[in-house]
Amino acid sequence: MPSRPAAAGAALALGALLAALVPAPAAAVEEGGLLRLAHLSPDTAEVDVVVAADAGGSFELTDVGYGVVSAYQELEPGGYTISMIPAGTDPASAPPVISAAIDVTAGRALTVAAYGPNDALQASVFEDDLTPPAEGQARVRVLQASTVSDPVTVRTTAGEVLAEQADTGEASGYAALPAGTRTVELSGSGGASASADVDLAAGTVSTLLVLDTADGGLTATAVVDSAATAQRPIGGVDTGGGWLAQAESAPSLAVPRGALLAV
Repeated sequence: MPSRPAAAGAALALGALLAALVPAPAAAVEEGGLLRLAHLSPDTAEVDVVVAADAGGSFELTDVGYGVVSAYQELEPGGYTISMIPAGTDPASAPPVISAAIDVTAGRALTVAAYGPNDALQASVFEDDLTPPAEGQARVRVLQASTVSDPVTVRTTAGEVLAEQADTGEASGYAALPAGTRTVELSGSGGASASADVDLAAGTVSTLLVLDTADGGLTATAVVDSAATAQRPIGGVDTGGGWLAQAESAPSLAVPRGALLAV
């Protein structure tokens, strides 16, 4: 797949894209499992993401760019294959940029993230703990996806260490903090450093993404995983469609499993 540097305006647009996401409910998942997808490879062009159920049926998320994390979708328990293909190509014939097989189980929330440089792209499955924090607190973890610096340490200006020497592709444990706005400081290899203000609202569970900027620096963006006032996600994969079947820009597709795994 061809690659391109992240657009110069990507860092500016990232906050607006992530702010529009719908977090999962704070209550535990009961009947199905939750799945979301993340494109965290800075020099990989926009992709379409195809989610195919072993039991049949699939759906597609189109034109996903760097730094985008989808909303959670509730899925029926079972096996699924997640494949990234070049944006605008035919999923029945286009070899995937990368693919991963996952098992969705009731009561679990998963994030499937592609990260790293395009010529060494990797995919990992992270289990998300959406347990609500105590009153007046927020819970946050770090997902280190920077290719500029490896490893990276993340701490707040109040001295709270959120991640210590986290390698690229590593997720920290969750930390409980008093709710409010925090300034986080990033320090990495080769003297790389940056700071960012993040809002950790009461009752939320968040993931702090460590990403690259277009000019070769570091940045951090908080994605809300779960909020006390959020609505439960709707939709699901049965024989096709999923949560994107309702969107005209993302039609349901019937893609053979073997075609998705072709390399």
